[in-house]
Parts: sequence; structure tokens; C-alpha cells
Amino acid sequence: MRSNQVDFITLGCSKNLVDSEVLLRQLEANGYACTHDSEHPDGEIVVINTCGFIGDAKQESINTILEFAQAKEEGRIGKLFVMGCLSQRYREELEKEIPQVDKYYGKFNFKELLSDLGKAVKDVTPRRLITTPRHYAYLKIAEGCDRRCAYCAIPLITGKHVSRPMEEILEEVRQLVVAGVKEFQVIEQELTYYGVDIDGKRHIAELIDNMAQIPGVEWIRLHYAYPNDFPYELLDVMARHANVCNYLDIALQHISDHMLQRMHRHITKAETLKFVENLRKRLPGITLRTTLMVGFPGETREDFEELLDFVRTVRFERMGAFAYSEEEGTYSAQHYKDNVPASEKQRRLDQLMAVQEQISTELMEQKIGMEMKVIVDRSEGEFFIARGEDSSPEVDPEVLIPITADCRVGEFCQVRVVDACQFDLFAEKI
Repeated sequence: MRSNQVDFITLGCSKNLVDSEVLLRQLEANGYACTHDSEHPDGEIVVINTCGFIGDAKQESINTILEFAQAKEEGRIGKLFVMGCLSQRYREELEKEIPQVDKYYGKFNFKELLSDLGKAVKDVTPRRLITTPRHYAYLKIAEGCDRRCAYCAIPLITGKHVSRPMEEILEEVRQLVVAGVKEFQVIEQELTYYGVDIDGKRHIAELIDNMAQIPGVEWIRLHYAYPNDFPYELLDVMARHANVCNYLDIALQHISDHMLQRMHRHITKAETLKFVENLRKRLPGITLRTTLMVGFPGETREDFEELLDFVRTVRFERMGAFAYSEEEGTYSAQHYKDNVPASEKQRRLDQLMAVQEQISTELMEQKIGMEMKVIVDRSEGEFFIARGEDSSPEVDPEVLIPITADCRVGEFCQVRVVDACQFDLFAEKI
């Protein structure tokens, strides 16, 4: 056990990661040596930032807590603290079931850990200890969600949508640029809703427009938009600024009117198709990432076939999918029977992803011979690993460049694609 060291483990989404980075910076400012997601945590203190979104994520969080509770009992670590979405929602149950944890914190009170350690919250610049490669960072612009989709527990965990003040966000961007960040992944649960809670108006276009004008901001990528009532002025901003990536992450969940209505998505199939058409018309070459769900209560074979046809027709550049997980407290858990068997959910998920994998392979092969600007994230073995503006870190395809090329991690370069496979491109530096 290493004294005065804090080992931080972050589970779940990039929004959780930002919270971890804020607390890590405070701990560092108070004299602690900090590590994040270490392969062999051996610190005096371990902090686990948990996820509570769906069943698999909750189980991973519980298993991680149990693993470190045992380590504490065996004397391999000193103190154990838990924060995040799981403990926000199930704190009382966790305190009873896993009492080895010294204290549980929720989603919003995690800075209390500092006072519990006899430390104080400090005014620090920048406000976060970046755990991603130095050249990119996630930028959380709001917390919570007002949408109330039938299946989603996030509003139950994080509450109503609360936007950060615009100038606070822009100042954080300026600080991160000084620290070496060039690429910003803008994140929130419902990105297009930014500002509505402040004055009733959507200000996401204004925010991105202002961000794009900050010197040193070379790429901005937008995540987690919602199709209903989409602010089309945002597309004008994307078209106007070369440093706003031609990329949009927008979860659609399903396409059949039957499912969209039951899911409380407040959009129809016809409106969805028109929306996608408008995106591609106004921003030619845009990379669309979406997420789809299978096995929602009442999903018929016809609903699923309609979803398959939708994916075959629209041919998303990026797509993820997951099987419905019933979450207590949600509308669907209270009003619908989870009537699609687990084996059928998995079969539908596998079939859907197989269709997308074929589409992805074909789209990737079409890039052979193209030239593109990429940023180099890291080196691995015989390759530099890079991304184009059409790829977000960790979830999207990467570009592999021979290690013999004159490239540097954290720098941009121009490459030509020479080969492709399902998930990666191979390129040579121009």
C-alpha cells in the first residue's frame, strides 16, 4: 500500500469521466499523488466512480466495489470511497450490502470527500486533471435531462436538465487550450437542449459558434443530440466553421411508429427520415453516429424488421445498439411487461449488428485512396494510431499509420488511405 496515493477507477460514460477529473484535480491540489484506472491499484485510498444506467453497467459497478472491498479487508488498500450514478440511486441499499466502503457519495456531492479527508476545495486552474491523451478532452456543458423517455433512468438519477453558464464553459475551454488540448468532445445527455432551463431558448448554436472562435480550438465534435425539435441553426454553425467536425452523435433508438410511441420519443418515422435527409442535405458528407435499441416491451417481429430495413436504407456511418434493460422506476417498468425473451433480444441485437458491420465495411472500403486530416492519439507496436474528424475517441474506427512515418502523438497530419477493414483504415503520411 502506497501512502498518500489515491487510485481512481471510473466506470460508465465520458460524463462520469469529467466528474472524476474534477475530483482528481482537487485531490492533487491537496497534495495527493493520483492515478487513474491503474492496472494495479495499490494506493492508500481508492475511489470508484460508478455507473447505474443499465443492468450490465450496474453489475460491473457492483463487482468492482466488491473487488476493492475484499482488497480493503485483506489490507491491500486503506480507505475505499464510492461515488457516481449507482450510489446516487442506491446509496441506502449499498451501505447495507457492502459496509466495507468508508463512505458513499452521489452524483453531485462528491467534493464532500475532500472535507471528509480533512482537505478543502481549492480554486485551481485548470479545474480538471485530464486523464485522456493531452491533446483532447471531454467538455460537459450540462447535467440531467428533461426528456423522460419511457425506458431511461437517467432523469431519475441526475434530475432535471441544468445548463452550465456559457462563459464558465468558454473559460474552461480557454484554460484547456493553454494546457495543450486541441480537440473537444462536447457532451451532455441532451445537447440540443442547452440553455432552455436558463431562459427558455436553445443556445447550443451560440455556444459552439463562440467555442469555434477561441484560438487553439482545432476540432469540436458534438455528442448526444436529440432529433425532436432539433435546432437547425446549429447546422449553419457547423457549416461555417472548419474546426467544428462534420459529425453528429444522435441517438434515434428505433424507427417504427409503434415503438417510437411506446418509448415516448415524441417523433414519428416520417419525421425521423426527413430529419436524417435534412442533415445530409445541409451538411454533405456528414458522419452520423446513432444508437438503437432492440427488445423494448411490445417490439414485434414486424417492428424489428422495420428497424433492419431502416438501417439498410439509411446506412449510418457509425452505429451502436443495445438490448432493452428494464430499470425500476421508469415508465416502461411501471406500465409495460418486459415480454421479449432475453435470448430473442440477443438474437435481434446480433442480427442488427451484423447488418451494420457489413455496411461499415463497405463504407470504410470506399475511403481507400482518399486523403484526410488526422490527429495521432498514440503509438502501438508497428503503428501510430490516429483518427479523422469522422471518428470520436474509443468508440469509432481508427487510422493506422506505419510507425516509420514522421508523425508525432498529439499532432495533426495529412494521410492517404491505402487499405481498409471493418473497423480500421490503413494510411500513409503524405
